Amino acid sequence: MYDSIDKEVITKGEKKAHKTVILSFDDGPGRALPALLDILKKENVQAMFFWQSRLLYGERPWKRVLDEGHIIGTHSCRHPNLTNLNYDQQFKELSNSKHKIEDITDFPITYFRPPFGQYNSETIKAAQDLDLTTVMWRISSMDWELAKNPNKIVENVVSNLEDGAIILLHELKQTVQVLPTIIKDIRAQGYEFAVLP
Repeated sequence: MYDSIDKEVITKGEKKAHKTVILSFDDGPGRALPALLDILKKENVQAMFFWQSRLLYGERPWKRVLDEGHIIGTHSCRHPNLTNLNYDQQFKELSNSKHKIEDITDFPITYFRPPFGQYNSETIKAAQDLDLTTVMWRISSMDWELAKNPNKIVENVVSNLEDGAIILLHELKQTVQVLPTIIKDIRAQGYEFAVLP
C-alpha cells in the first residue's frame, strides 16, 4: 500500500455511491496493449494508461483506447528518474511527452505518472505548470517482478483492496494472463471500476 503526503498527488479516486477502484497501466503503448484492450472490452471495464511518448506512433492502437472509453496520461518521454534532473530538464521531458501524445491523438493530456514513482517538488511544479495532475497509486501489483509467479500479482491486488484505490499494473504478458482473474476477484468483493474524471 502506498500513500503520498503531497496534497497535489492523487493516489485514490473520488468517493462514489458504490465502492470503486481504478485500474492503471504503465509503460505502454506496447505489444500487450491489444490483448489488454480485448479483456477490458469483454469485461466492460474502463482503465487509465500512462504512456511513454517515445513508444507512441500512429500505428499503435491509440484510437481504440480512446474510442473504448479509457484515459491516456503521460509517463514521460524516455522514462528517466526525474529526481535526477533539474526543473528545466523535468519541464522539457514532461512538455515534450504531453505535446507528442496530444499531437498524435488530438486528446488533451491532463494526467501524469512519474517514472519509477519518483518525484520531487520540482517534478510537481513542472507538472502543474503544464496543467498536469500527478497520479501515483495506492496498490502496486508488482507485476513487473512476477512473470514467473502471476498468481502473486492477483494476490497483491485483491488482498489490498479499498474504496477508491488506484491500482498499478503494466502492459506486460503476465498482466494479460491474470487480468481476467483480477477483474473477477475485484467484482466478487463488491467493487466497481472507475477512472479519474
